[in-house]
Amino acid sequence: MVEIISYLETHLLQCPTKKLIGIDCLGCGFQRSFLLLIKGDLVESFLIYPALIPLLLMFGYLIAHLLLKFKKGAKTLQYFYILNSILIITNYIIKF
Repeated sequence: MVEIISYLETHLLQCPTKKLIGIDCLGCGFQRSFLLLIKGDLVESFLIYPALIPLLLMFGYLIAHLLLKFKKGAKTLQYFYILNSILIITNYIIKF
């Protein structure tokens, strides 16, 4: 596992927006936050990109909904989407 994390840390994808324009995009910090989460540093992961954990929960719920066909699954996914959108936009605004 250590080798995988080490490899990922040295091969992070560059943000095209940041590279071309010089400003962060709405997703900047996601990769670093994910690596910190894998390492077990939950607090630092949240501070870098607060929407990571809710996004992962949303995708997990989406997969479960597609497999199990929850009665109100679509509505719950809408709430997840709204929450994640608010977190991402708020985090973006706070960065500036």
